[in-house]
Amino acid sequence: MSDLYGAQHRVLQQQFDTVSMADRVSEFIVVPEISDEHRGFIESRDMFFLSTIDHRGFPTCSYKGGSTGFVKVLDSKTLAFPSLDGNGMYLSMGNMTLNPKIGMLFIDFEHPHRVRVHGTAQIVPNDPLLQEYKEAELVVRVTIEEIFINCPRYIHPHQRVATSRYVPQPHCPTPLPQWKRIDGLQDALPARDKDVAESLGGTISFEEYAELVMKGEG
Repeated sequence: MSDLYGAQHRVLQQQFDTVSMADRVSEFIVVPEISDEHRGFIESRDMFFLSTIDHRGFPTCSYKGGSTGFVKVLDSKTLAFPSLDGNGMYLSMGNMTLNPKIGMLFIDFEHPHRVRVHGTAQIVPNDPLLQEYKEAELVVRVTIEEIFINCPRYIHPHQRVATSRYVPQPHCPTPLPQWKRIDGLQDALPARDKDVAESLGGTISFEEYAELVMKGEG
C-alpha cells in the first residue's frame, strides 16, 4: 500500500472502485529520486508551476519561467532553481521559509507530457549557485521525496513562440518591467527602482498598465 494516499483519497477510490488501480499506478510511476529520463525532461523545460502553502493554510500556485535549463538537476535527489526579481510580495519564497514542503509541475505543451515533484525546499543564504543565474535574488534547493510522470491526455497542445524578453540573458541588459511605472506605486518602490519610470518614459496609471497587460506588453 502506497503512503502517497491518505484516508481522504481512499474514500474516493473506494467510491469509484479504483483502490487496486491506484496502488498499481503508484507502484509503477512514483519513485524517490530523479531518473535519467526525469533529468532530461526537467532540464529541457523553460517553465514550471510551483505549489506552496501559506501561513493561513491556503495553497499558492505560481508560474516560474526562465531560460531553458534554469531548473538544475544537481544529483539524483536534488533540484535547484532561482528566484528572480518580481513584484516584491515573495509569496512562494516566504511560504517555503514557513512550510518547506512544495510541489512542482513540469509540462511540455508541444509534445504533451508532464512530471510532478514533491519535495522539501531550502533557501540557503549566499548560495554559490547564485553566480550561475544572472540577476537571481535567491536560489532554492529542493530535496526530492517523490517524482512521477502523469497521463498527458488532457494537456492541450500549444506551440512555443519565443522566450520572454524579460528573462535575464548573458551579455545583454534585461528590459525594465512596465508595472514599476504605475503612478500609485512610486512612493512604495524600493530605492533601486526609483528611476525606472523615468527610464521608460514616465509614470502611467494602473488602467494604462492594465491595457498593456491585455496586449501582452506588461
